[in-house]
Amino acid sequence: MQKHLISILVPFKNTESYLVECLDSIVNQTYTHWELIIVDDGSTDASYELVKNYADTDARIHLLRNDGTGIIEALRTGCKQAKGTFMTRMDSDDVMALNKLEQMQQSLITHGEGHLALGSVRYFSEAGIGNGYKRYETWLNALTSQGTNFEEIYKECVIPSPCWMVYKTDFERCGGFTPNTYPEDYDLAFRFYKQGLKCIPSNDVLHHWRDYAVRTSRVDAHYAENSFLELKVNYFLELSHDKEKTIIIWGAGAKGKKVAQLLIEKNISFEWVCDNPKKIGKDIYNQTLKSFEYLSTIENYQSIITVANHEAQLEIEQYFQSRKMTAMNDYFFFC
Repeated sequence: MQKHLISILVPFKNTESYLVECLDSIVNQTYTHWELIIVDDGSTDASYELVKNYADTDARIHLLRNDGTGIIEALRTGCKQAKGTFMTRMDSDDVMALNKLEQMQQSLITHGEGHLALGSVRYFSEAGIGNGYKRYETWLNALTSQGTNFEEIYKECVIPSPCWMVYKTDFERCGGFTPNTYPEDYDLAFRFYKQGLKCIPSNDVLHHWRDYAVRTSRVDAHYAENSFLELKVNYFLELSHDKEKTIIIWGAGAKGKKVAQLLIEKNISFEWVCDNPKKIGKDIYNQTLKSFEYLSTIENYQSIITVANHEAQLEIEQYFQSRKMTAMNDYFFFC
């Protein structure tokens, strides 16, 4: 017997072309005891009317208009109406696997509060999926299969925004969508981590993630790389930085420079190393770049790695391991 109500939060804006697939995938779920709280964020196409047709024929669908403007306000508007035991989010241009809700709620019932139900994801696109998204999908699913998502939280968003479920009590304890911080999905992932939620491993593809040229995460300034780096630095300083240790930035590319700027703005001292002979000895932002050999002169340090090259990352990781240094304690990959 399906006793536990699931609240599904869906903000939408001008996704008329994709809403039918999205809504059909929800309506046809094997688990039927759910409420869909779907919030229009000022659509100018026929999206609102399309959703209204669904809501008029299915009492489980609650169509609202955003109390404010933007995704966070839309999610907040929906949260006010949520009555479920479990909370989850869905994007209006994506597609659920038909057993998604059933599997996630069963995982939470089995493991109890303090846990985060996840599923593997698959990207799809009419134009084909680029190598960057394929790598992200592979990396993310490998973490999810082991439930080790938070072990690499400073690299990228380790919790796919439309493929998680938690007890509402845990969701509220983590602050829900109260903060005005973008990117809101990555911020929520950090708050799940901060509150000690444990990821439940899953190998099942439960979500089909649509990519297209004007998807919000591609075109909205809130999801630009600098926003991600600022979020990472803020949470690193709050959750992971040992004030007794020197911060070392590895790499002097665009990401390394942005991290340096953010630390300078916060009056946080650091050292900076790179392997580019043209930059070693140069001053950037009044900070002298040093070679990696300089590390031997420092006893206690924590490293922020902004080097993007995969082979270089493996070499850096081997360097730390040879010195008995550990990830998420002594070194943190920011890309």
